[in-house]
Amino acid sequence: MPTAAPTKTPRDLTTGPIAPTLFLFALPILGGNVLQSMNGSVNAVWIGRFLGEDALAAIANANNILFFLLGAVFGVGMAATILVAQAIGRGDLGEAKRVIGTSATFFISTSVLIALAGLPLSRLVLEWMGTPAGALAHADAYLKIIFLAVPFLYTLAFLSAILRGAGDARTPFLFLLLVVALDIVLVPLLLFGIGPFPEMGMAGAATANLVANALSLAAMLAWLRHRRHRLWISRHERGLYRPDWTIVRALVVKGVPMGVQMVMLSAAMIAMISMVNAHGIETTAAYGAALQLWTYVQMPAMAIGAACSTMAAQNVGAERWDRVSAVARQGVVFNFLLTGLLIAPLILLDRYTLALFLPEASATLEIARHLNHIAIWSFLFFGVTFVMFGVVRSTGAVMPPLLILALSLWGIRVPFATLLQPVIGVDAIWWSFPASALCAMLLSIAYYRWGGWRSARMLPRERRAEIAIPAEVPGQPPAPVADMPPEDGETDSIAAAPGPTATQPARGN
Repeated sequence: MPTAAPTKTPRDLTTGPIAPTLFLFALPILGGNVLQSMNGSVNAVWIGRFLGEDALAAIANANNILFFLLGAVFGVGMAATILVAQAIGRGDLGEAKRVIGTSATFFISTSVLIALAGLPLSRLVLEWMGTPAGALAHADAYLKIIFLAVPFLYTLAFLSAILRGAGDARTPFLFLLLVVALDIVLVPLLLFGIGPFPEMGMAGAATANLVANALSLAAMLAWLRHRRHRLWISRHERGLYRPDWTIVRALVVKGVPMGVQMVMLSAAMIAMISMVNAHGIETTAAYGAALQLWTYVQMPAMAIGAACSTMAAQNVGAERWDRVSAVARQGVVFNFLLTGLLIAPLILLDRYTLALFLPEASATLEIARHLNHIAIWSFLFFGVTFVMFGVVRSTGAVMPPLLILALSLWGIRVPFATLLQPVIGVDAIWWSFPASALCAMLLSIAYYRWGGWRSARMLPRERRAEIAIPAEVPGQPPAPVADMPPEDGETDSIAAAPGPTATQPARGN
């Protein structure tokens, strides 16, 4: 039968000029962050305007749980990305596939367990959160379907992470674009029952999310197989899905501290908004409007930090330490350029940008402008920290970034805002942002310069691939066992159920 041409080899992050490679690799990651935020805003408009305030409150409460679920596996996904990137950097395709197989089993098993546990417990969790009575039924209907969508969300996020680890940020962006496009189209159809679609109300918004992610996941798997991607796990390699406990340990030990960072950030934001609430509705509304802008301001730093982590990890695998240092320098430069380009107009034109969310000539608008002038500069410092964290964790050094973040948030930001409010009033909250961000930046730079992150390891040094999958050699076709499509009637999948195979040797961990 006719076969497709092999996929184009992803961008090699261990050769070529640093600056343009880093910039081009970060752009799709940034685009994906923007797409996800815009999609959430569009859905909020549909629900808030046409289903009412109770429905909008419902989706806010349910999404808090969704963000927590996604944040809980963020660190494990980053650990998988780094492991794959290091293996690709040293040309060890066998180890990269071993990581992918074990990680796929871990992610899919975890997502199914969460879905099974979440379905009967969704209402209890929402009640425990204090969801308003008027919003509870809406939120429960929405959250139950979101729990059903978790396996698709987790698997799609996992595949995107490993592709980025292999140097391909463009493909995850394209399939995320498909998710967003499908979601935007399906939400109004299922909310209101347009045409042949049933009228599902709030449940329709969640169903749109489920369908969009399921279809995009299926499309990505089909694309990977059709293009004979070098990371595709064929039927003959399905034994790779049997968990390798050395890799599982690395995913958990290295991933959990990175996931805790996300939880810590969320907890600090809850602490800050609790303080803001005490100053009245106008201050809270002003802070909320500023947060809308800050969501976009922090995106370049997050994208550059993620790109630096992958690029540095590949070069760590290739033992190109000169390039690792250059990645850090260029990442800091890009952070100042891109974040600064966003901050400048938001300061100069903040009367107009904040007026998108607040009434013009109101006291709330002036409060928002005031706090924005003080706090928005902190994202320049935040960006440097994100770059430093991305580079140092590329070797497996994950605890120092966690400790630095804990100190800056809970040793500086929250105490600064709490203790100085009696002295300088609400401004203590706004000044706590640059104070803590500056502290985090200085500590992260110090650890980068003098810390022991270069000697950290994701896996033991003696680790070797246990399956004979040769790495690709430039100018030669991919190895048949790894990349050739199966014979007629056979099936294979990057996320297929694990099963024994004669080519899979016994573990010797």
